[in-house]
Amino acid sequence: METRILQPNPENIRLCAQRIKSGGVVAFPTETVYGLGASAFEPRAVREIFRIKGRPNDNPLIVHVSSLEQIREVADLVSPLALKLISAFMPGALTLVMKRKSCVPDCVTAGLDTVGVRMPSNEACRKFLAECGVPVAAPSANTSTRPSPTCAEHVYDDLRGKIPYVLDGGECEIGLESTILDVSGVAPKLLRAGGISIEELERVCGLKIQTASSTGKALCPGMKYKHYSPKAEVYFSAYYGNMFGGINAHYDLLVSSGKNPVILCLDKNASLYGARKVYRMGADYGDYARMLFASLRRADSQNYDSVIAEGVPSEGIGAAIINRLVKSSGGKII
Repeated sequence: METRILQPNPENIRLCAQRIKSGGVVAFPTETVYGLGASAFEPRAVREIFRIKGRPNDNPLIVHVSSLEQIREVADLVSPLALKLISAFMPGALTLVMKRKSCVPDCVTAGLDTVGVRMPSNEACRKFLAECGVPVAAPSANTSTRPSPTCAEHVYDDLRGKIPYVLDGGECEIGLESTILDVSGVAPKLLRAGGISIEELERVCGLKIQTASSTGKALCPGMKYKHYSPKAEVYFSAYYGNMFGGINAHYDLLVSSGKNPVILCLDKNASLYGARKVYRMGADYGDYARMLFASLRRADSQNYDSVIAEGVPSEGIGAAIINRLVKSSGGKII
């Protein structure tokens, strides 16, 4: 199969939407990462997503919609709290987990009685979803366990020959997946940190949000399996006063053992690493988040076998960065 990267003009958006309507699979941009989508109401097409990615079938998918009406098509009950969050954060990088309707196939939800729903803000994505006319189930458009794709070329690198079209919306604005909040029970629970911070959610909810504990079952994407991993070994630093000294020491230890490492750091910290190799990750933690997955992929393409990431504070987008580094490193903290 030939894989084509398409610009998001009206003709190409219609072409990709028609592929979805006819039971096919295409990749599309969002503000978080690129998605690999199929109609949420077509089980055979949804199962094709799992085959293409090599994704375990007990790992649920997020349903992407273009309107509140489509949320009501898949969610059995949209509570007052859910409506409040939808009003505040949708379109945007928030996924809400709600009780599902019976029309949503088990393969979308991994057999759970809930469904995760989000309304992306990316303009090309919104036009594409509106043209599809159906909710679109989609995980990230990469080979399972690889760093999520934040540009069309990343999708092409992983899925060339496996899908017909990649709708090119440019570089993703946020670069990390959506925040997932479970509002299906009495109290909201954070399932995954992401593009919307827990502090922002608490301000709108007016209450403290608890983080869901691990149950051994994947309640949402990214919760159970290894994720976001390049070929290089990833380490990340705890965030503390002498973080830079610890990173330098670990870098030198890797070099002495024959490794070829690179450090991910904010622009302002680059000089603290001397002549050691660094990737500058921008001016702030928003830049760091946006560039993280692309930098992990870059390390592989430039034959670094080790990546050391600066630690970040756990507030705001930092919680999502830490979550992704824990997953990509297997918890290797220095």
